[in-house]
Amino acid sequence: MNRPLLLSLAVASLLVPNLKAQSMLERFDAMEKELNRLKQEVVTLKASKQTATTTSAKSIAPTKVAKITKEDDDEDDEDEPKKTTVVKKQDGDKQPTVADKEGDDKKPLIMAKSSKKELDEPTIEERLDDIEESISDINRNTSGNHVKFNLDYRFAIENMNYKMANGDTHKNNAFMTNRLWMNMGYQATNHLSFSAQLAYNKAFGARSGASDPANASLDSFDWVANENAYNDTLRVRSAYLFYKDVEFMGLDIPWTFSVGRRPSTNGHLVNLRDDDKEASPLGHSINVEFDGVSSQFMLNKATGTYIKFCAGRGMSNAAPKFSSTPYADVNDATANAGIDLLGLIFVPYDNKQYSIATQYYYANNLIDVKNAADYTQGFNTVGGMHSGTINFVAKGIGNKWNKFLDDTTLFFSAAMSITNPNDNNGVSNGMLGSTESEVGTSYWVGTQFPSLLTKNGRWGLEYNHGSKYWRSITYGEDTNIGSKLAARGDAYEAYLTEYLVEDILSLQLRYTYIDYKYSGSNGFFGNTTGTPMTMEQAIGAGMGGNIVDKAQDIRLYLRYRF
Repeated sequence: MNRPLLLSLAVASLLVPNLKAQSMLERFDAMEKELNRLKQEVVTLKASKQTATTTSAKSIAPTKVAKITKEDDDEDDEDEPKKTTVVKKQDGDKQPTVADKEGDDKKPLIMAKSSKKELDEPTIEERLDDIEESISDINRNTSGNHVKFNLDYRFAIENMNYKMANGDTHKNNAFMTNRLWMNMGYQATNHLSFSAQLAYNKAFGARSGASDPANASLDSFDWVANENAYNDTLRVRSAYLFYKDVEFMGLDIPWTFSVGRRPSTNGHLVNLRDDDKEASPLGHSINVEFDGVSSQFMLNKATGTYIKFCAGRGMSNAAPKFSSTPYADVNDATANAGIDLLGLIFVPYDNKQYSIATQYYYANNLIDVKNAADYTQGFNTVGGMHSGTINFVAKGIGNKWNKFLDDTTLFFSAAMSITNPNDNNGVSNGMLGSTESEVGTSYWVGTQFPSLLTKNGRWGLEYNHGSKYWRSITYGEDTNIGSKLAARGDAYEAYLTEYLVEDILSLQLRYTYIDYKYSGSNGFFGNTTGTPMTMEQAIGAGMGGNIVDKAQDIRLYLRYRF
């Protein structure tokens, strides 16, 4: 018998419509309870298997005595009473015998193991396979054959102020936005799943400034299509396949593989203030929407050591559909080369309290706008860039010093960027205002601690500093006055997140202040928008009214997740 009869009947009864159920929700609840029960049985069987294996090993030695109870013998019927069996070698016997506690009859051990009843019963491995198959059946009927959805809606109101290099000021006292994320997932097997997220991010009403095509054309640029408060168009923020397994080519190395529009915004550390689960990248140096592949390998479970390889394409060089050569490479002066990124994340240590993480990537064929006054004229290809990041995180300070420190997170992150300008026959167009390779640095420190008002709230403080030639790819950061982590200067931030209704409805109040020492923090990679200038240099060049000296943002949001 390959499947226990009672298990089959239980699963079948759940999969057939229940005429007494008042709603589909009740049926799903029943299936979920059965799923949890089956998972617990898997745990019990695996534990029994380990115990039985240990017992068998001990029984091989003639001088050892092994006691096998009902709980340890997975081949016993559930209806049989508990009994204890002693296995030992008798003097003068040709083979070990089994002595039943309830009698003195001795039976050959081989005969006892080869009885017809026990041969007909499934082994532990067979029962595990049957239960896992049943779990997959329930999964398919609760979420497998139907894509599971959940929603994340956020209303935000912001007060934003800018002070320009020449002393001019600009502000918006009440900029209001609606943001909606529609998450969906489908798990086809225990190894393979699919996830996607649809999103829109919209200013209340129609945004009047968006009618200027010269400067508004990049609002829907692919890297930040869902991070800009634009219109109510529903876009794909992520869509990817995900495969995982506990072995890689026969080795005990858990690994994953993913391909598609990967979740590459709100990465590690940035996710703390955003109150989100962290995405893959280290958010200090990269935070944009991206299409690509990734694969992670767990090298040491005890120390949490893993390595993750990433590759993506930020821009495809391809002719239009209705050209003479659809989607072929375009090799004229009007086209940009494809932008590709290769990188890896290496985590040498993570014990869930203390962790160290590193990240490196190289991006080639990076761009800058041809005309800063009219973005519709397109881009120039200017060169490549190396980037390296390392961070240390403590999730809990000390070892049970006090409850407050146990629940406090402290982190430090350092990053570096190195430009690699194009060399066109010995002539470089330059990157970040220089024809030479330039090094930029940034450091970031922060803490998040329990709320001083409520039980489940979280408060945080952060500070980061960037040098003259610092360049990150963090255009998708959720800060409407510009990426604070891209700042060539100093950025300060304080926030409090409070939960109003369990983990469903939350409120956050956040204050961000950026003091720029150089211009170009939120520009691209060339000389047009990326050149660093001091405020005095900007005024001398007649650009004092276009360069931001200081910026601040006070934001309040209400967020509903279900």
